[in-house]
Amino acid sequence: MTVQKITLVIGASENPERYSNKAIQLLNQYNHPVLALGLRNGMVGPTTIVKDIDAFKSLPIDTVTLYINPQLQATHYTAIMDLKPKRVIFNPGTENLAFESLLNENGILTEEACTLVLLKTGQY
Repeated sequence: MTVQKITLVIGASENPERYSNKAIQLLNQYNHPVLALGLRNGMVGPTTIVKDIDAFKSLPIDTVTLYINPQLQATHYTAIMDLKPKRVIFNPGTENLAFESLLNENGILTEEACTLVLLKTGQY
């Protein structure tokens, strides 16, 4: 039996022009289980956007993909590390060497990449 790898999109938006929205849609299209954290509750297709990261603390998160700037990331450092994901993807514009170092020191892989490109090229 194959274990599904859950992806948490941080910075989720209902706006279809936002890359976080596009990532949620593509993750769903490729049948990757996806959860979403945003500033406002909402929906992207079948995926519910929630405002409280603690809603995910008991779930086996494999990948966190970031769509928030480094200043906003700082408020989530501990919560993200407490999720114990296998990796964190820093999408373009979210690069944060200080957070990447902290994650690596705690055994969490980091990747500066575009989730959309990784999905479309079969590298996800």
